[in-house]
Amino acid sequence: MLPVKNFTDFIDQNSLFDGQSKILAAVSGGMDSVIMVHLLKSAGYNFGIAHCNFQLRGDESTGDEQFCRQLAQQLDVPFHTTSFDTLTFASDNKVSTQMAARTLRYQWFEKVREQAGYSVIALAHHQNDAIETILLNLTRGTGIAGLHGILPKNGPLVRPLLFLGRDGIHQLIQSLQIPYREDSSNSSTKYARNKIRLEVMPKLKELNPALERTFENNLQHFRELEILLNLRVAELQQKVVVIYGGESHIFLKDIIDLEPKRLLLFNLLQPYGFNETSIDDLISALGKHSGRVFESENFRLILDRERLILTKKGTGQQREVLINIHDREINYGRYKLNILHDDSPLIVKNNPMAVSIDAGLLIYPLTLRPWQQGDSFVPLGMKGRKKVSDFFVGEKVPLHQKEQVPLLINGNGDIAWLGGYRLADNYKVTKDTKKVVIFELVLI
Repeated sequence: MLPVKNFTDFIDQNSLFDGQSKILAAVSGGMDSVIMVHLLKSAGYNFGIAHCNFQLRGDESTGDEQFCRQLAQQLDVPFHTTSFDTLTFASDNKVSTQMAARTLRYQWFEKVREQAGYSVIALAHHQNDAIETILLNLTRGTGIAGLHGILPKNGPLVRPLLFLGRDGIHQLIQSLQIPYREDSSNSSTKYARNKIRLEVMPKLKELNPALERTFENNLQHFRELEILLNLRVAELQQKVVVIYGGESHIFLKDIIDLEPKRLLLFNLLQPYGFNETSIDDLISALGKHSGRVFESENFRLILDRERLILTKKGTGQQREVLINIHDREINYGRYKLNILHDDSPLIVKNNPMAVSIDAGLLIYPLTLRPWQQGDSFVPLGMKGRKKVSDFFVGEKVPLHQKEQVPLLINGNGDIAWLGGYRLADNYKVTKDTKKVVIFELVLI
């Protein structure tokens, strides 16, 4: 007899769906998905069957599709099917066949769900799948998130069969004489998951015959620990992460005494693509190597004197922009440069984002660009030249902000102004100045 009450209890306890839901059941034809749809039918749920033909096993694949079509007819439910050229997709996208099949089926399931108005997609993963996933993650290396196994619910994906183990499913199939399809690839140990299922799990069950029950308890503990960790990280983020103009700043004084520092920093920075090696290097550099830069695919983490500065890559990395004599407004990265010509020797005071320059000294076109190694100028009030890089060090300008500083370059190649920081002394307004050009930077 089918364990319908256990099935519906598990669904209710995990809030997977309810009696009003329309469920899209992913069915391969194997015994797991076949048991799942028989349980859905016996419990009275409204569902349809979706089957993918990956065209990987010739006549076997065709037979699986025919079986699933007949199963849908037998159960009197809607049937959805599609075929994929999986090997071509894998080759074109340079991924494994398994990864290609996974990507293709989940994309198609979601498409069918949206187009046909299904509430959720039911997948037939069971307890042993969850155990195998944990063992795979442990073998490859994982954080605590990799220990919770397969979750009963993840967005529109639900797994109502996680209350059953493989042996229990097999016993039901045998006792109720329910037809199903056997996938010949399941017996191949060339796939890592099959190797764990066929070789590792039997050895573990020799040590603990009640392995599934033990892991069920372990999974519960791991999930609860993950919830605690996520709460702690969310609390930490609220406490130590400060947003400044689109950047995230974390003051070193707030993290120096964190415990466990490695675990908390990893979970705080992992969403930005930083791995454990980066976190180890960061911890080693704390208090020693100001200016050290750590990079993930899309983000940059700068270890400044008193803080960590997290910024998205590409921020402030500008190309050259030409300024002609008739231009009155120029966009440059996150800035707008306003340009005003004045027929008087007016000097702008008390505004670091604006400057007056002797109009008679300017040679057009001017250029606005980021600083480059080797740049130098004569800062206002000084006699000798100074490297821009040394000026930035003296002003304690962080690396990522150096890249965002607009340099106003005269037509003769001179640096006339470090936007927002310092005018060049040889471009200042003097008693001989007749006209000025006022440049003002405004954040946009």
